[in-house]
Amino acid sequence: MDVLIIFETIEGQTRRIVEFAEQQIRTAGHDVQLFNTADRLGSLSFKGIDKVVLAAPVHERRHPRGFEVFVATSLDELKVRKTLLLSVSLKAAFPESRDEAQDYLTEMKMRTGFEPNREVLVAGAVRLSSYDYFESQIVQNVALGGRKVELVDGVREFTNWDALSADVDAFLQDAPPRIA
Repeated sequence: MDVLIIFETIEGQTRRIVEFAEQQIRTAGHDVQLFNTADRLGSLSFKGIDKVVLAAPVHERRHPRGFEVFVATSLDELKVRKTLLLSVSLKAAFPESRDEAQDYLTEMKMRTGFEPNREVLVAGAVRLSSYDYFESQIVQNVALGGRKVELVDGVREFTNWDALSADVDAFLQDAPPRIA
């Protein structure tokens, strides 16, 4: 089976998530092709692609515009393939804010007209070295809701790698979506 991973990353956690999924898919014996929607000059063919994984982070309540434009303009190709959408955000890390993380994904689907076969809210990470003062205040007071979190070398990953692995595996096997 040939799997295409379409993604965009801002601070690097989505890239780590994509590399994790890519390795898992390869280990399962499938071919994988990556396409970063931030590469505005890149070209992509869906020829021979059986399944598509899409992954993008949420910043300022939405996924990157370039990612959303790419999804919206690729609807015909996406609709004829099995798709898994990974929406990466800090809000997905906490039970009390998962509804808000789901709202971001719902809004993206409304803007693009895209309905994936499977969708997963994936908890992101905090990377202090990526933020200026204003951004760090937004992360601390809005995205984290004022929670104090332990950082190691300025980073805190909230991604549940075991759950992500199970979601990717279920997608590859066409198993029913898990209830988070």
